[in-house]
Amino acid sequence: MRNRGPLTGVRIVDLTAMVMGPYCTQILADMGADVIKVEPPGGDDTRRISVGPEPGLGGVFVNVNRGKRSAVLDLRTEAGCATLRGLIAGADVFIHSMRAGAIARLGFDYAAVAAINPTIVYTNCYGYGRRGPDADRTAYDDTIQAECGLPFVQEKLTGAPGYVGSIIADKVAGLTAVYATMMALFHRERTGEGQEVEVPMFETMAAFMLVEHANGAMFDPPLSGAGYPRAVTPERKPYRTRDGHLSALVYNDKQWNAFVSAVRPAWAGPEYATLAQRAARIDTVYGLLSETFLERTTAEWLELLRALDIPAAPVRTLDELFDNPQLTESGFFETVDTPYGKVRFPGPPTWFSRTPGGVAGPAPRLGADTDDIVQEFGPAGELIDHLEK
Repeated sequence: MRNRGPLTGVRIVDLTAMVMGPYCTQILADMGADVIKVEPPGGDDTRRISVGPEPGLGGVFVNVNRGKRSAVLDLRTEAGCATLRGLIAGADVFIHSMRAGAIARLGFDYAAVAAINPTIVYTNCYGYGRRGPDADRTAYDDTIQAECGLPFVQEKLTGAPGYVGSIIADKVAGLTAVYATMMALFHRERTGEGQEVEVPMFETMAAFMLVEHANGAMFDPPLSGAGYPRAVTPERKPYRTRDGHLSALVYNDKQWNAFVSAVRPAWAGPEYATLAQRAARIDTVYGLLSETFLERTTAEWLELLRALDIPAAPVRTLDELFDNPQLTESGFFETVDTPYGKVRFPGPPTWFSRTPGGVAGPAPRLGADTDDIVQEFGPAGELIDHLEK
């Protein structure tokens, strides 16, 4: 494993599972943090939900748990709890994805953890904020998508309610947990104070959806119902060309004028001259553009639109991403030699001039680091030193 990046020297005790929490801590590990993944004897269920090079190392698990150390601790036993207390004593961050009642029953709610390490940043990752009536409800990506309105807006696009083809609630909530945890660490650097952080999936996705869809409903009295018309018109979709499909957005007035001047569509008139006019007629505008894009091939449109500096892209498959020249030549993919073969990871999308991160190493086999971690952080070690100080 490589320790590099702006978080080198930060230690994280990770009791998360599935995707939301592990995605957060994967990003922190890529940026240099020492992430100790604490798993129950059966391991994180995500180890078994997708194809992998060996049992317990499914692709999703391997990607979101790369660069971490795995310790199997049975928190139903005093020995397991004692080792976890030792880990907490020397940690900067404690993060978990259990419901509030479950982590409290194990004896590791914020009050208990802060009693061991008052300066720790304690991050909760769960479905619903604990100050609301749904605090104890189980949540998964699908149900949170439904709660936050995603299937509703998909129905406007496709005619039937549907999920987005990505576990977007897990991932957006994971990214939110990254920035929330880092803000708390920044506060600690300034003041020396630890604190508790809460990242609930539902509230996170409600905020995410309402960025544009709050729209006129924010005002008192409301100026419109919630919803951003351009995003939910059924005409908003890749354009069909003479030989395939193309994504393009002729959006601002400069782009519109360039397009009209180059293509000279018969329907272009003064009623579409400004962005505000086009926004008010967005269904019609998309429909007219759809007719025009049928007149040329995808390659012809790409050449023209890129010459006009109008955003345009072919509709790619997921497999094509692994051979994409931009991703390949920019160094986005990182190939890591692991005990279970070579793995070509999608690396961090961010870049730092002084403290660059990178894929810290392979995902661990279940319990691969338990003995070392128990020896290093067990109750006879750092916890006793901490309490004596």
